[in-house]
Amino acid sequence: MNVDIYLNHPLPLLEKERINSKKPILFDSMTKLNPKKTKKQRQYLRGHMTKWEVRLWNELKGKKMFGFKVRRQHGIENFIIDFYCPQLKLAFEIDGIVHHYEDKTVKDLEKDRLLKAEGIKLIRIKNLDFEEDYESTILYLEDVFRDRAKEFKIDINEDI
Repeated sequence: MNVDIYLNHPLPLLEKERINSKKPILFDSMTKLNPKKTKKQRQYLRGHMTKWEVRLWNELKGKKMFGFKVRRQHGIENFIIDFYCPQLKLAFEIDGIVHHYEDKTVKDLEKDRLLKAEGIKLIRIKNLDFEEDYESTILYLEDVFRDRAKEFKIDINEDI
């Protein structure tokens, strides 16, 4: 990524500071994080999480995963991601049976394309993975966090 191109771009001060400090750019000025139009839906989803979303949230909240902040039901443009770690640009979706329907599959593909274009790595986990072997699924997610931190050259705190 050529940082000089972005420095001449009319960005909000906060984004210019991120560029000048050489921290990873999370989004360009065109992407909307937690847009107002999805606020009520995000709030509803937080209050009506599935059993596996609740269990995973208990593993992720409060920076329990190596000290990284994870947000739940996070909005990016018109989409809502189950869990998102902004520092690692890492997203997690817990897919239940509804994701097998054609209209939902099309929406999932749109979401996948947007996230990929933004440099966000998306991990999809089926409810069945949790049901069959919860502990192994959590260990897999820990490995994903470690690998993504290495990509960003971020040291992780294994003691958390």
